Amino acid sequence: MKHWRIEDVAWDRFDPTQVDPELVPLVKAAAMVERNGTDYAVYLNRVFGDDPDFRQAADYWATEEVQHGDALGKWAMLADPSWDYESAFARYQAGYKLPLDAEASIRGSRTGELIARCMVETGTSSYYTALAEATKEPVLQQVCRHIAADEFRHYKLFYDHMRRYLSRERIGMLRRLRIAAGRVGESEDDELAYAWHCGNESADTPYQHDRCSASYMSRAMAFYRFRHIERGMGMVFKAVGLKPRGRLSDLSAKGAWHLLQWRRRLLMARLAA
Repeated sequence: MKHWRIEDVAWDRFDPTQVDPELVPLVKAAAMVERNGTDYAVYLNRVFGDDPDFRQAADYWATEEVQHGDALGKWAMLADPSWDYESAFARYQAGYKLPLDAEASIRGSRTGELIARCMVETGTSSYYTALAEATKEPVLQQVCRHIAADEFRHYKLFYDHMRRYLSRERIGMLRRLRIAAGRVGESEDDELAYAWHCGNESADTPYQHDRCSASYMSRAMAFYRFRHIERGMGMVFKAVGLKPRGRLSDLSAKGAWHLLQWRRRLLMARLAA
């Protein structure tokens, strides 16, 4: 069952004077990706076709993801009454396709698939925590806190199933690290870039991956703080079987923080050019 409903949000507390214009386009893009949870559930149900327990969990997960998208979309329409959430998502769904006919995980194993899902939930839980702490608008703050809590639970869901499959498939540490790193690297693929395009650019504007990816990533990175990266690194380490707290995790978090700052400067320079 859902842990909260859209009707539970205090929409009457929306304060347009507290809306940060830098956050609105990010929320629009996020709404596209979250709403697409139904397609991800189709893919996961095919990959885990003979596992009814996981398939049921994936369906519940997708229901919550769709609610995330709808809540973010509703807020974005309050912040920008000229924006049409449904038509923007229709464009996104028509142009961005998942491998819905897959018979096996694109990660090479079910354990790998679940590690990749843990990486996604690590990123989203950190991201929505960062947005909730950055905004002064009370409704967006409430929505982002709800979503961040859901994403932490989703991480645990995929982690628990990953442990179950790891005991059968026994894939090595290095392979798990490669899968995790590969999924983190996919944050700059078409999923988010195209979501930015559909959420923030007109239908007659040609999609250009590099421009849209840089526009999204440079803005999103601005809201992270070191504590978000530090906690996320602990979740990454736990998913791949490393000690989530310790010298290696601390050094990795510091390295990731400096890399994020460097990457943001590079993207901003690219946009300016």
